[in-house]
Amino acid sequence: MKKVTILFDLDGTLIDSTEAILDGFYYTFKRFGQNPPPKEKILALIGHPLDFMFAHLGIKEEDIEKYVQSYKERYRIVSKQKTILLPRAKEAIEEAVQFANLGIVTTKTGLYSKELMEHFGLMHYFGVLIGREDVIHPKPHPEPIFKAMHKLHAHPEHSWMVGDTCLDIEAANAAGIGSVAVECGYATSIQLRRCARHRAVDAYKAVAMIRHKELE
Repeated sequence: MKKVTILFDLDGTLIDSTEAILDGFYYTFKRFGQNPPPKEKILALIGHPLDFMFAHLGIKEEDIEKYVQSYKERYRIVSKQKTILLPRAKEAIEEAVQFANLGIVTTKTGLYSKELMEHFGLMHYFGVLIGREDVIHPKPHPEPIFKAMHKLHAHPEHSWMVGDTCLDIEAANAAGIGSVAVECGYATSIQLRRCARHRAVDAYKAVAMIRHKELE
């Protein structure tokens, strides 16, 4: 039985679905007769749940649900075609599974996330995937981390979260586990320096850092 548990975020940590995400937002805004917001505004919100993103992009509360559903419908169609693995993400997973139990904690829809990881041939490495529909409170609340840890029978003192935004790090802190912020995603280095004690250039380096610390 492995004593170490590593939980990975998806967007900006293991995968780059920027093109698919932008496609989903552009399609949805145009579908409802709206001009899409600037690319930079959308990218700055990645990591938050869709309802939060649409609210902060100016959609009225009563319209958010239909925007979210439209986005999900479009995203499911284009996600496999317009998503790629980040460099060394596969190697990071293959290295991590040698000494740790693995899980995914994401604010993306869990069903579509599983389909994506199966598409890449990587889902079998993970013992659990917690998506937006699996929790009441998404990151930075610790609920998704606690749920993943429970399913993996994880020990808090040997558990880690790897993610690319302060939402991931704050959730890990609230759950009382370790964390490594990767600089290959959507947050800036300045933002990550403010919230993360440990940082790495990508998921592969993050796994190496965790392995080293667990062997200390």
